[in-house]
Amino acid sequence: MEFTKTNNGFVKYDENGRVIAEITYATTNDPNVVVADHTFVDSSLRGQGVAGKLLDALVEDMNEQNKKIKASCSYIVKKFQEDSSFDFINADK
Repeated sequence: MEFTKTNNGFVKYDENGRVIAEITYATTNDPNVVVADHTFVDSSLRGQGVAGKLLDALVEDMNEQNKKIKASCSYIVKKFQEDSSFDFINADK
């Protein structure tokens, strides 16, 4: 699944231009840290691992920019707690 990079995250549009999946982040006072603050997946895509793919896209992008991610979105907080491979990018560690 391909996502479109935006100024503050990644998004997937349907054929009518409607947002059907997205992950967003906000900058912080620390230029090396962003806050992942929102994840949304339309019900038509649920159960397909789309939220995880969005998170993977964000992690890859922030890794390329040498930035850490602080999670404020409940989904991302849970994923960071469940998967120790996220430790290197979690600004809370």
